[in-house]
Amino acid sequence: MQKNTPPRSTIRLTRRGRIALVVTAAVVVGTAVAVPLLILGGEKDDAPPATLVIPEGRRASEVYAAVDKALALPAGSTKKSLAKAALRLPGDAKGNPEGYLFPATYPLPEKTTPQKLLALMVDTANEKFNGAPIAAGAQRNAINVYQAVTIASIVQAEAATRADMGKVARVVFNRLERGMPLQMDSTLNYALGRPTLRTTEGDTRIDSPYNTYQRMGLPPTPIANPGVEAVRAAVNPPPGDWLYFVTVRPGDTRFTADLAEHQRNVAEFNALRKSAAGAPAAGPAA
Repeated sequence: MQKNTPPRSTIRLTRRGRIALVVTAAVVVGTAVAVPLLILGGEKDDAPPATLVIPEGRRASEVYAAVDKALALPAGSTKKSLAKAALRLPGDAKGNPEGYLFPATYPLPEKTTPQKLLALMVDTANEKFNGAPIAAGAQRNAINVYQAVTIASIVQAEAATRADMGKVARVVFNRLERGMPLQMDSTLNYALGRPTLRTTEGDTRIDSPYNTYQRMGLPPTPIANPGVEAVRAAVNPPPGDWLYFVTVRPGDTRFTADLAEHQRNVAEFNALRKSAAGAPAAGPAA
């Protein structure tokens, strides 16, 4: 979301790409963003940035690091400032702003402090999330807004495209309604502090409230800071009986309620990945 006219310089927290996953038969899977980069731009190399851009899906830890860099502060300064920030978070958040550092373009006027910047992010999130469409949508699905943001953060991490967001949200609701564990790699890797969704069988046994292989229900907090599209998908998912999904190839995410069909889709994905890994490197043109 662009809140200002084009700035003279911008610091941007960017995506580098998406990583496909190897999955087991009963695992709900999707895609994940790779390690983000901070790119500083401006008219002069030493000019302070005029804005800070936070894209959708960034974790709080990444946002803190971006703010430290934008304000030229020692690493860890923004996180330490949380105690003094007086953020207007919902009670369920218990002081943790994950999910409420709204992705947008923020101005960086002189004398900007981490506290002021974090407060602006949270106030923006409250403005976006507490409006009638999202609040009513959450109520319609028998969840509160904080739970909707938590689901949206999973949707943001798992959906390969915007078109898939609603279907991923429906998978979450279907699994919750059936008493099934979510088995989302995105929540597991949030616990492990990793940017990828690639997991091992050993990873699925870690002791963490974010391990949705072992724990039932939603994770205790959002796992990232979702954008409005993901939140809208979380409160207004399309009808469907899907319980599983896998991105077989870019642009080809397959949703199904049938485990056997899902196993075939996973086998096709794994075969394609194995083939790509074993293919010889292309040589120079003749």
